[in-house]
Order: sequence, then C-alpha cells, then structure tokens
Amino acid sequence: MTDLRKDFPILQDRDYIYFDNAATSMRPVAVTDAMTRFNETVNSNPMRGLYEWSIKATDAYESARAKVAKFIGAKSAEEIIFTRNATESLNLIAYSYGRAFVEEGDEIVVSVSEHHSNILPWQMVAREKGAKLVWLECAPDGSYSDEELAKIGPRTKVVAIAQVSNVLGQPKDIKKIAALAHENGAVIVADGAQAAPHMAVNVQEMDADFYVFSGHKMLGPMGIGVCYGKKKLLEKMPPFLTGGEMIEYVTRESATYAEVPHKFEAGTVNASGAVGLAAAIDYLENVGFDFITKQEEKLTALLMDEMSRIPYVTVYGDKDPSKHCGIVTFNIEGCHPHDVSSILDADKVCIRAGHHCAQPLMQYMKVNATCRASLYFYNTEDEVFRFAKSLAKVREELGYGS
Repeated sequence: MTDLRKDFPILQDRDYIYFDNAATSMRPVAVTDAMTRFNETVNSNPMRGLYEWSIKATDAYESARAKVAKFIGAKSAEEIIFTRNATESLNLIAYSYGRAFVEEGDEIVVSVSEHHSNILPWQMVAREKGAKLVWLECAPDGSYSDEELAKIGPRTKVVAIAQVSNVLGQPKDIKKIAALAHENGAVIVADGAQAAPHMAVNVQEMDADFYVFSGHKMLGPMGIGVCYGKKKLLEKMPPFLTGGEMIEYVTRESATYAEVPHKFEAGTVNASGAVGLAAAIDYLENVGFDFITKQEEKLTALLMDEMSRIPYVTVYGDKDPSKHCGIVTFNIEGCHPHDVSSILDADKVCIRAGHHCAQPLMQYMKVNATCRASLYFYNTEDEVFRFAKSLAKVREELGYGS
C-alpha cells in the first residue's frame, strides 16, 4: 500500500484523510502524465485534420475507446460513446432512446435508491410521453426483493437501476434484472458510476442494454464519461446533440448523420480526457480488481467495527461490510450531518454530508440527510483509526458532554 500511495501526489500530505471517493477519486501520476504528454505533443482535433498531429490525436482517442470497450466487455468499440460524465450519458439515453421509443401508457421502472441523474431524465420522458414511473422500493439494507422486481411487467419499456447505490453501497444483480426486463420486452439502463471503479464489469455477461460511468470516480479526469449501448439500439436512436463531427452530409434543407458512435459525439471531443481515462484503466488493471475488492472489504469491515464502538452512531445499509462497496453512510444522534462534516474537516478528515443526490431514498429512509465515508483501495487502516478517533469527539464538540 505504501508503494501504491506514492503514485498519488495528493496523498503524500498525510495530514489529510480523504474518505469521499464515491464523489471523486484521486489521480495517479500515470494519468496526469498521459494527459500532459497528449497536451504537449499532439493537442489537435481528432478526426478533423490530415496532418500528423491530428492523425495521432485521432489514434489516441480511438485507442482510448477500444480500451474502454475491452474494460467493460463490450462487443465492439462502436458501442462506446464518450460523454462528459455518467449524468450526461443517462440524459443521452433518456432524450434519445426514451423520447423515440417510450409511448403513452408505457411504464418506466426506477428504483427508489437511484441517484437523481437516473431519476430526473426519466421523469422528463414520462411527462412528455404520457408514460408512468413505477418505483421499486428497497429493503432497509438496500436490496430489492423478488416481489418488488415483479413490478417489471408487460407494460415496462425501460428499467433504470444503479449497479451499486451511491448511498447504501448495496450491489444489484444486473444480469437477473436484465433478464426480467427482456422477458417483458423492455431495455435495462444500468448506472455503473459506483461499480466500474470497484469491480470487474462485463456488459455482455450481464446483458445490459445501456451502461454508464464516469472517469473521475475511477482515477481518471473530470469531464469524461462513458455511455455504452448495444449497437443495434444505438443505430435506431436519433442523435442527442447536433453540430460538427456527428454529420455525414449537410444541405440547406437536411442532413445525414455519421455512423455510431460518432453520431452521438457532436463538437470538439475531450480527447485528453479520453487519454486520461485510458491511463486510469491501465492503472486499475495493473492493480487488479481482486486486490481492490479485498482491500476495500478489509477497510470497510474495520471502519464499521470501529464505528460500532462509538455511542449514538447509526450505520445504514447491510450489516455485511462486503455489501457496501466501500461506502458507509451514517448519522450521529442529535448532530446534523453538515456539523459532523465540519467538525471532521477541522481534523482534516474529508467526508460527504447531505442528501447525496438521492432525496427519494432519504425520504424512504425517513432522514433529511446523512454522512457518507467512502473508501478506495489506496486508503489505509491508520486512516480508519484516525477517522474513528475524530468521529468519537463530534458529540462532545457539539456540547453533549463526554
């Protein structure tokens, strides 16, 4: 672990404990160096020039696409669309597939534990098309029973669900849910933002129709995201944005569009971001998901054990640390999460406090907000102990006494 942490310049400041990895992860030198090399040696528009730099930029961008396709087990690189983030990817699917194929009276099944990014676009589609949102209600641990999944029925057109909850960390069986969707003629949209950084993903094995994730949660740069879609579906979908690069031919009256994936990548692309994402994938694969999973489970178990020793602390979700994917959401009795976060910040401990862009889940849990500590493989046992020591002082800092 000591050797791995040397790859992350920001982690050399040992005064800080960073437990907000579910929001954004840190970047290793390998990622920033790859982006710097691109910016200093190639920095030209991909696919727009016949000169050497532009050709090299195109090669770098398309190589990154191929690497992403292999990383998630896509059938071909043509099924990979680069976006700004998972949020834009979900909007692309809703605006393009949802508006084109959801009809009045159809049902869109959404889980109550979704991030707002996988709720708001489907609310928009349902309003515009006269469709109905059907909510899957989770158990207290964040899991979904067969009885709830039975809400996926003959009228279902879309099932939108996260592979891992950003609040409870509970992983979902996407393959099982996809089979239910397909039995009823529906497509499944899987949000992998909290899954892709922590576990091996194979979209063909799980039979996902669409799968999205963000680079910045998996060691990559901000501003680059991925939208995977089965090619047969992408080819039927109208473009999300229009303009440069996504066209084949334009007249005064009409236009024909480029083949997928370029049909969905209007304007100048984030080439250096794609290069950074490719470098992040290389780094993760070199570390290995077996190690990542074992390290996160060990740290999560230690964290939950330490928190169980602190009075007035409630941890939400499954009692099994392996079902948290490094995410531990909690509250301290009598203490607002924002106060908890501020007090921990005074000890240079970084956590997230608020509704985590999951207000329907907060309402379901009967809380307004929570605290969230989220771990990654580069965190350490010493950081867990220091976090617990700071957490144990919160109520006293707020005047409750020792």
